[in-house]
Amino acid sequence: MNEEELKKYPYVIIRTINAGVHAGYLKEYKGMEVTLLESRRLWKWKGAMTLSEIAMEGLEYPNECKFSIEVNEIILTQAIEIIKCNQIGQLSIMGVKKWK
Repeated sequence: MNEEELKKYPYVIIRTINAGVHAGYLKEYKGMEVTLLESRRLWKWKGAMTLSEIAMEGLEYPNECKFSIEVNEIILTQAIEIIKCNQIGQLSIMGVKKWK
């Protein structure tokens, strides 16, 4: 999907029961099932205490974070929190290099 098409979807952080934390474009959700596009798993972060802080203020130490590569689409079946990111949060997440 190209950048123009992605802009119609909000960029969010999703916290799940057992699958961790993910960030990406919210394609759809129904109950606890969420579909994200261009999603990354946020495994470890530094420079923000909470996911809400990441969403609103970004990360203070992006070079010390461990985020996965993007996957085109993921379906998360046990989402318990959806946090919409502002532009600062989104750009901060997208600016973290993929961890290997």
